[in-house]
Amino acid sequence: MLNSNAKFRCNNRGGQEAGRRELVSRSLQSAQHCLEDQDFGTAYAHYLLVLNLAPELKSSVKETFQFTLFKWAEELDSLARIQDLFNCYEQALELYPNDEVICNSMGEHLFRMGFRDEAAGYFHKAVKLNPDFADAKENFYRVANWLVERWHFIMLNDTKRNLTYLKAIENAVQSGCKSVLDIGTGTGILSMFAKKAGASFVYACELSKTMYELARDVVAANNMEREIKLLHLKSLDLEIPKHIPERVSLVVTETVDAGLFGEGIVESLIHAWEHLLLQPK
Repeated sequence: MLNSNAKFRCNNRGGQEAGRRELVSRSLQSAQHCLEDQDFGTAYAHYLLVLNLAPELKSSVKETFQFTLFKWAEELDSLARIQDLFNCYEQALELYPNDEVICNSMGEHLFRMGFRDEAAGYFHKAVKLNPDFADAKENFYRVANWLVERWHFIMLNDTKRNLTYLKAIENAVQSGCKSVLDIGTGTGILSMFAKKAGASFVYACELSKTMYELARDVVAANNMEREIKLLHLKSLDLEIPKHIPERVSLVVTETVDAGLFGEGIVESLIHAWEHLLLQPK
């Protein structure tokens, strides 16, 4: 037979569970009433409470929660309560980290506010989560048109230029340069040239979040994601051994175009020579 303490604990747990169910039920009812009154902020708060108390309801209330979040976000946006808006989306993504609809909506707000690189990241995640999500794909292509300079396409389709880079990298690697750093990797084409040429270690850095994500996709599509280390940072911020284990024997870059000095390539190459590149003996 259960002793009195055990009975008390069982009764206490039963009482707590009953109290939880009652609070969840009342909060759901209150949320529904708030939606009917178009009080989206209070409804959103009720749904947050419900989902934290009863995560098992995530699937059943998902669509209504999304609707409430988006309506409340519209109000916050109109009131210029930007930080509150972002806080709501962060809370929502903690509850639904792999929800492509919420990711896409977050990206749309960021894009309208001018945070295009950050918006691209959310659109890209939404497309990754659901490749058939037409709105997210359209948004990602739209923001990519803002972020990817036209000269990228010209350079990538310049066969003569690419073959010249390929030959130069092959010559360097075959002459003994086995560790390579690609500054401003863009799509990752030079990094892949280096790896295919036989380089043992290839590191690539890219400042643009959009181009970094694009490079990851391109490298993965070529089955080189485990052979090329991609870093989302500026070359001037690279540290040894924090980001790469040791100095490299070859630095490559395709950031030389009409915007030579605007790219900051001179400073990057000086930095690479002084801090990241093996000095000749």
